[in-house]
Amino acid sequence: MDIDVNDTVNEIVRLKKEKNAVILAHNYQRDEVQDIADFTGDSLELAKKAANLKEDIVVFCGVHFMAETAAMLSPEKTVLLPDIRSGCPMADMATAQDVLELRKKYPGAVVVCYVNSTAEVKAVSDVCCTSSNAIDIVGRISKEHKIIFVPDKYLGGHVSRMTGREIILFDGYCPTHARLSVDQIAKMRKMYPGAPVIVHPESKGEVCIAADEALSTGQMCAYAKKSDAKTIIVGTETGLLHRLENENPDKVFVPLYEKAVCVNMKKNSLAKILHSLQELTPRIEVSSAVAMKANAAVVAMLGDGPIVPGEEYE
Repeated sequence: MDIDVNDTVNEIVRLKKEKNAVILAHNYQRDEVQDIADFTGDSLELAKKAANLKEDIVVFCGVHFMAETAAMLSPEKTVLLPDIRSGCPMADMATAQDVLELRKKYPGAVVVCYVNSTAEVKAVSDVCCTSSNAIDIVGRISKEHKIIFVPDKYLGGHVSRMTGREIILFDGYCPTHARLSVDQIAKMRKMYPGAPVIVHPESKGEVCIAADEALSTGQMCAYAKKSDAKTIIVGTETGLLHRLENENPDKVFVPLYEKAVCVNMKKNSLAKILHSLQELTPRIEVSSAVAMKANAAVVAMLGDGPIVPGEEYE
């Protein structure tokens, strides 16, 4: 039997109020999930929001590492991930052992860990970063220290180009953004002459260079609001276009590649959100030992002081 969407939405709203819950959604979520969320944003925006929530329950519509981060920042809260299978291929590419081996190879280096990673990897890193603040994070590291960047080699390469710093890159990547190409940019420029091309820095280096700007999803939203362009070509997961269109109804947003879809981001649904609120599952928890160390890397990211390697790694 089909479930009425309006009934589902109304019940979610009712339960959210009854149980003192908040719904956070990443920019790549399904349109209807973004619409029901109390707050939609990129990884940095969501991390900051998760650290300052007043509600008792957090329904995190994203992928597993994002819900883990929220659980670490708010250990006293119940953090739910509507679909427990919502993983991240990039995050799964790097293990804590991989990072420890790199530390042995490059003693005294600072490990910058992209937030798209497991709690265990964060726990053996010095600082986290997002695509929004990675350049700023590297800028807080003294030139006397080598820098290891995990797990995304393309974001790390972008940061290296933008800062002029030599960075030791782990061989990880986002399969969705890796599908974007220079040929696609050339094709879209012909179809939409004069339209700026913005891409996510998880894209390959040559794609970032060929585009007009390489921006996080949050930065793309800010760019779109300020731009005088009436048509903008967007190179990232297609879920972002829903927010861009809602915030800029007078502009046209064209996906650089229509098949740039992360199936994991799309696993959360209204029905699963409702079930999470009804049953308070699946709950995301991080062991206190791992959370304490991983949280230190996240807190370092949210600070503004110099970043140095942990004492045990110096």
